[in-house]
Amino acid sequence: MWQVTEDDLSAIATGAGILGTGGGGNPYIGQLRARQAIRKWGAVTVLSPEELPEDARVVCVGGIGAPTVGIEKIRDLQSYHALRAIEEYTGETATAIISNEIGGSNSVEPLIPAAIAGLPVVDADGMGRAFPEFQMKTFFVYGVPCCPMAVADEKGNSVIIRETITPHWAERLARATTIQMGCVACYAVAPMSAEQVRRTAIPNTLSLARNLGNAVAHARSSGSDPLEAILTTCPGRILFSGKVVDIERRTTSGFARGSVTIDGLEQYSDQRMVIDFQNENLIARIDEEIICTVPDLICAVATDVGEPVTTELMRYGLRVTILGFPAPELWTTPEGLAVAGPLAFGYDTEYRALQV
Repeated sequence: MWQVTEDDLSAIATGAGILGTGGGGNPYIGQLRARQAIRKWGAVTVLSPEELPEDARVVCVGGIGAPTVGIEKIRDLQSYHALRAIEEYTGETATAIISNEIGGSNSVEPLIPAAIAGLPVVDADGMGRAFPEFQMKTFFVYGVPCCPMAVADEKGNSVIIRETITPHWAERLARATTIQMGCVACYAVAPMSAEQVRRTAIPNTLSLARNLGNAVAHARSSGSDPLEAILTTCPGRILFSGKVVDIERRTTSGFARGSVTIDGLEQYSDQRMVIDFQNENLIARIDEEIICTVPDLICAVATDVGEPVTTELMRYGLRVTILGFPAPELWTTPEGLAVAGPLAFGYDTEYRALQV
């Protein structure tokens, strides 16, 4: 058990920006929103899944929409309104909140309704990274119902999706609703039990984000290598390093889609990497050879300072290093790959685990 205070938010935002594989919402904006909530309503207690009481009722909350829109149309208290909407619909009161994903601003989104409602947050999430679509959660892969769910906007609208035939249909309906809400909304899913959280969540991810951010901050202040600090804290490897020379990005169907082209520098000179993204980085190629795919993590950071670079902030001339991290084990099973492997995104290639 520990507490998230204002002093922790910068580290969490940095670490979650790295783990977010380019998506999950702008981490700096999320940090500011969480800081405002904690300043007004107080620090938030963080519990490990093992510390949950057996009768816990845990609500998953998160943001949904296009990151490119989220930096212009900033969320307010939609996640709290979605929480109250799902409580009212189900007749159950949440006793804890869990993040849908540890990436970007979604890592701190649960802190906002938790601070307002005086609830703890679980040190876990449903992805161990960020993914673009609602159904891509380990909760749903391993049997937790995806509905009912509530979707809320900043205007005061809330929509209940009572039942769907598959989690993918929940994504389709929630995405259509979000588009009508202006491509930025928040959702809450009907409460889970402590047993369901322990069995299906990726554990200790909020702590990992905090530790990554602290490692980067210490490296900067001490003059040491932030990339080495990141890889020491979260084992992975450098995939590429260079300068962004082209970015193709469009907002369509509620997603930011496109690709980024990076020309190699130093040991990677005379090579070129292209990364495809759908909110998050999905597949990385060097000179047409695939070197990393979902569900493994493809993460861009500023080469000199280790600051995460999200897809909506990627621009020409940036010097970036691309890091690769192995996916959590729950994603590398046949069940996990069927939902979030390369074939699920339309790529005609089999998943090959990243070697570190």
